[in-house]
Amino acid sequence: MDCIDVCYKTVGSHPIYLNVYPPKDLIPGQRLPALIYFHGGGLTVGTRTSWFPTWLTTRLAASGIVFISAAYRLFPQATLHDIGDDVKDIFTFLSKKDLSFRAESGQLFGVDAERIGVAGTSAGGTCAYLAAIHAVPRPKAVLGIYAMLGNAFSAHVLTPKTAIFSRGRELLDPAKFAHLLYPGYLSDTTITTESELAYLPADSPTPGWPANPRMPLSRLYQQLGTMLDYCTGLHSPSLSASLRPLLAEYPAESDALALHDAVLASGLVPGDQHVIIPQFNISRDFPPTYLWHGALDTAVPCAESRVMGALLERAGVPVTLRVVEGVDHSFDYVPDAEERYGHYFDEMVQFLKTNLG
Repeated sequence: MDCIDVCYKTVGSHPIYLNVYPPKDLIPGQRLPALIYFHGGGLTVGTRTSWFPTWLTTRLAASGIVFISAAYRLFPQATLHDIGDDVKDIFTFLSKKDLSFRAESGQLFGVDAERIGVAGTSAGGTCAYLAAIHAVPRPKAVLGIYAMLGNAFSAHVLTPKTAIFSRGRELLDPAKFAHLLYPGYLSDTTITTESELAYLPADSPTPGWPANPRMPLSRLYQQLGTMLDYCTGLHSPSLSASLRPLLAEYPAESDALALHDAVLASGLVPGDQHVIIPQFNISRDFPPTYLWHGALDTAVPCAESRVMGALLERAGVPVTLRVVEGVDHSFDYVPDAEERYGHYFDEMVQFLKTNLG
């Protein structure tokens, strides 16, 4: 597939890139609708090509829509404030009137900044939400695929875990990750925007386990109940710890909207942090949204999309929520995904085509 690497911003001396995939049947000089896609990885790991949604790129290519896969800064050195800045800067970059890309065929094409949608899987869904709230021009559509932080105040996010909780995977020893936990990571100011997936070889004592220590890092933040601390940079005192007592007052999933309202009213989340909490920024101006989630997701519970969907409905935003029964996280990457979920894939692309014009 034709892919164009483009630097959209530099932080210090560190360039951050987009991969731009033109559609088929280009007309020279044409300005086309586009979808910006944000990869998953718990905001701690991943690249522009990891967990790549081939089903989405191929359908968009046939529909005349440019697919753009974006890198962004990663935790722990970055916070959601930094990631939000990256997301906004993508839109600023793509809005340049003289910006054009050259396909392998030699044809030049551009992106119509008024016809851009956003999509993200897992942690990438958080980036898509931030784009929907803060990007200029505002995206025309949001596609959230088991999107993370649709509900930032759940027990899954805030509560320390003492038993296996995510996809049957073992609990982690924090001592082995001290350099990536607060305050250890503060001594390393390296900017990371691309962190490759890597696994231990077959002759290793633990074959197939992550060789990149960033890969289980998001799970460790969830295990410790400190994910919001890394989102905000508020570790001491811990924002997560300050919010935990509210969970006892609203323990059930059915209490999620009431808990949301209670957190907002409590003042425990400082005002300057509200901008990075997606659920604090829902209004009628939020773009039409399609949410897709597995009912048995243990990495990003389905309740995150249910809460986001309910908040969007409450604000009068057009929203579609599709819950797939009996499946956990990343279910669209199984070998027979096209057979199982092709009708959902078609529906999602039709949603994008309808809203991107």
